[in-house]
Amino acid sequence: MTFFDFLSLIGGLALFLYGMEVLGEGLSKVAGGKLEKILEKLTSNPIKAVLLGAGVTAIVQSSSATTVMVIGLVNSNMIKLQQAVGVIMGANIGTTITSWILSLTGIKSDNFFITMLKPTSFSPIIALIGVCLVMFSSKERKKSIGSILIGFAILMYGMDAMSSSVEPLSEIPEFKNLFIMFQNPILGMIVGVVLTSIIQSSSASVGILQALCMTGLVPYASAVPIIMGQNIGTCVTALLSSIGTGKNGRRAALIHLYFNLIGTILFMVAFYSINSIVHFSFMQESATAVGIAVIHSAFNLTATIILLPFSNILLKLATTTIPETEDEENIEAGKLQESLRLLDDLFLETPIFALDQCKIVVNSMSELTKKCLFKAIDSIGDCTESKYEKVKQLEKDSDTYDDAISAYLIKLSTKDLPDEDRKYINTLFHIIGNFERISDHAYNIVQSAKSMQDKGLYLSDIAKQELDVYTKAIRDIIEKTFLYCKNTDYEKSREIEPLEEVIDVLSEELKNRHIQRLIDNKCSVEVGFVWSDLITDFERIADHCSNIAITIVEVGENDLLAHTFKKEKDEKFMSRFNAYKQEYILPEEA
Repeated sequence: MTFFDFLSLIGGLALFLYGMEVLGEGLSKVAGGKLEKILEKLTSNPIKAVLLGAGVTAIVQSSSATTVMVIGLVNSNMIKLQQAVGVIMGANIGTTITSWILSLTGIKSDNFFITMLKPTSFSPIIALIGVCLVMFSSKERKKSIGSILIGFAILMYGMDAMSSSVEPLSEIPEFKNLFIMFQNPILGMIVGVVLTSIIQSSSASVGILQALCMTGLVPYASAVPIIMGQNIGTCVTALLSSIGTGKNGRRAALIHLYFNLIGTILFMVAFYSINSIVHFSFMQESATAVGIAVIHSAFNLTATIILLPFSNILLKLATTTIPETEDEENIEAGKLQESLRLLDDLFLETPIFALDQCKIVVNSMSELTKKCLFKAIDSIGDCTESKYEKVKQLEKDSDTYDDAISAYLIKLSTKDLPDEDRKYINTLFHIIGNFERISDHAYNIVQSAKSMQDKGLYLSDIAKQELDVYTKAIRDIIEKTFLYCKNTDYEKSREIEPLEEVIDVLSEELKNRHIQRLIDNKCSVEVGFVWSDLITDFERIADHCSNIAITIVEVGENDLLAHTFKKEKDEKFMSRFNAYKQEYILPEEA
């Protein structure tokens, strides 16, 4: 083997691994987070779970990627640990598809049509189509399809380069002796484990083994234990990804390890026991790329068929290894912690799905913000210590939401996302900022209510009636804004601005009325200060609702700027304004 053959081998390996990466990323983008949503809607039927795991892995071309998805979903409590077992088993079956595709590189024939089945024959055409899609298409989906085609072509060129460069190794006696040494089952397994642990892809390591088979010096006696080791080595990715997750996330990674470990031990014991009696003749024959694919598939299918009925035992092993604790049960009981579990760093590997999880958490934050404000309103005139503490805690929870979502969106913004989704990240930043400020104003309101309670201050009957009308308008704008935000309803969001202007009119009128009551000595100065603070906070809350509505409208209409929208006062706007004005009429002054 010459120096240039070695360079060709290294270059081929680099292209092979890079092609697999590009192919996987393209497939994930085209899927657009749908794969995770499918996994999320698992049934309790274990056979369906296995088929689903196999199908998803066949699409993303990586059992590790599927397992990492499952760990994230389990960690977020979106699927149960029991449901994850079948998917993990299915992932091992789905990953064998890659080895069958790569086995096509070994096709040798003078027949034109058979030769065209060889990937290196049609890869140039696929690469050309892929490049055209990436360079000339304006749609993100078509560009992603182009990336898939380019990734596949690079993968196959890398495989062909590796296969060609290792052929001279057949002339080196030391290379042959090396694989004779790997016929030792334990040593062969260790090699498979180490190789796959380094590359972190069983599909890639099996592909490398298939390329080495082109030398004709790799006997099945060496290939079998190496393949077994590769199936164990692929667990490293899942184990590493589970670091920092909750206990169920780590348990899912352990189930993956236990399944492959137990499956390998059972397969090896059975295979070599039968071989000691029957003496399989093929063991000393040179392994082929197709033969490698057959062994890889046979092992994973057999292991799944045998262990699927005993999935509860795998579950028990995982929960015994990582037992439950009382503290974690208490933590998981909190809705806030449950919601924030959706912001799992594991989902960042599939950015579109991660963005979907952000939307869910933002909706949870909106519900908390609404609850915080409504409890603050209810405390006016009857602010008990428990009501005050509840609003105070909800405001703190809102801050926690804001910090967690913001940090996650920053991480997500560094990922490769379509322009539309990248713009929506900015939208979510604006929305959660307004939610957090509304909670701040809610806390200001409960502080004002508590101050009145502590000082023995009370609103007059007319002031209570006015405040009742005013807070109904505030509740209305909150309900509408948060609903339209949740549904991303561009058209309905236009109804918020005229309601906000009505609230501005009411605010001004309430301030003027209270000044007049002060002049007429119908109200104390101390109550006047509290009243002014309350109205100011409510007015600011309406402003934040307006900001949210404008942000949502801008998502639907890219050419619409905020200031343009605020200045719009067409016939429809005025009709809504007048309708709201008639709905919220202050009582006549005594």
